[in-house]
Formats: sequence, C-alpha cells, structure tokens
Amino acid sequence: MVTEIKKVFGAAGIEITENQLEMFARYAELLLDWNKKINLTAITEKEDIAVKHFLDSLTVLKYIKERFPDNLSLIDIGTGAGFPGLPLKIMDERINLTLMDSLLKRIRFLCEAVSVLNLEKTECVHARAEDIKPGYREAFCAAVSRAVAPLNVLSVYALAYVKVGGIFIAMKGPDCEAEVSAAKESIKKMGGEINNVFKVKLAQGSIGRSIILIDKVRQTPPDYPKKLLKGLKSGTKSN
Repeated sequence: MVTEIKKVFGAAGIEITENQLEMFARYAELLLDWNKKINLTAITEKEDIAVKHFLDSLTVLKYIKERFPDNLSLIDIGTGAGFPGLPLKIMDERINLTLMDSLLKRIRFLCEAVSVLNLEKTECVHARAEDIKPGYREAFCAAVSRAVAPLNVLSVYALAYVKVGGIFIAMKGPDCEAEVSAAKESIKKMGGEINNVFKVKLAQGSIGRSIILIDKVRQTPPDYPKKLLKGLKSGTKSN
C-alpha cells in the first residue's frame, strides 16, 4: 500500500511525511480488513483506494486551509468509512474533527481507526444528521460531506451544524449544475449562500469532482432543519 500511496500522491504533487504515509497505509489495511466483516467500501484495489478515497478526500483541504489558517472545528456528516474526514485529519493534525454516521457498525470501525492511528481531537458520533445533539447546533467552523444525498437535502443537514461565518463544503460529481440550482432555495432558508463551485480532476484527469463552497451568512431558524426537511420530503414548501 505504501508504494501505491507514494505513486498517487507524487503524481498529484502532494508532499507527505513518512509518518503520514504510514498512517494512510495503516488506515487502508484497517479498511480492507474490516471490509471483510461489514460493507465499508466497494473500492478494494490498493491504487483505487489511494485515488478514489485518499486523494479525493484531500481535494477540499486547500479550501479549508485558506478559510481557516488557525484552529478549526470540522464535522464530517455521513462520513461512512471516514471520508473525507480522516484523510484531512492525517494531513492536518490541527483539525478538531467530528465524524458522524448513522450506522453503528461504521462508528465502531472509525473508533478503532482513530485509536490505531493515535489521532487526538477526534470524536466519532453515532447519530442521524437531522437529530442534532445538544451542543452541536451551529457549533462548527466547517462541515464537509461526501454523502450521496441530493444537495438540497444535504445542505439542510450540514448548515444546521455550521456557525455564522463558517462554511459547508459539499463534494459532488462532475456534473452538479442541476443539483446546485435546485438547492439554492433550501440553502438560503438555512442561512447559507453559495460562494463558488470548483471543478477538479483526480489521477491525471481521469476522474472528475465538483467542490461546492457554501458560506453560512445568517443564523438558521430554530425550527429548521426538521421543518424544512419535512417539506422537502413531502414536496411542500416550508416558509
């Protein structure tokens, strides 16, 4: 795995320390080992893991660093097997990371990964995104998600966790224009505003990714996100 990570990161121009390299390799080993017991990923080839999980996760790192050069609290919503949160943490240990997922089996994997990798300031939370725990509402500088929910729903989940002045970074496929357009109303109601949409390529241009930056410019109304989500799911409007 070390060879594949070196190759992929080197081709992308990403500098990595020996310690970070070892952490990524150990993370991949854990992922593949646990994947035999529970379904964590359909991606099992080593180079594919390096590209489609690790490199892909790091496409948002520069936007986080540009926005928050100092201490940062980051929540990864619907993190699954830890993407993009854990690769971001490995590359930038200053991040105060919260990994949230609704499946307990995944949380158990994440807890072991955090322990094995000896990551500080990292917590694993078993919860559905819409069930906001006390102290988590509008508590984070940034939220990130590589989840598969449509952006109009995903942004409602995420912006509830972001403080005013913070940012939500959504990772979507290469053709996201329709999703972005459909999500504008929900984003506005949650106190958000689309900042920019960046197109990036992985693995020498073979795989496309859209990075959607959404600023939190106003406080989320107290009855959101649940009221707004109810309207989205039923197809009615929430005012």
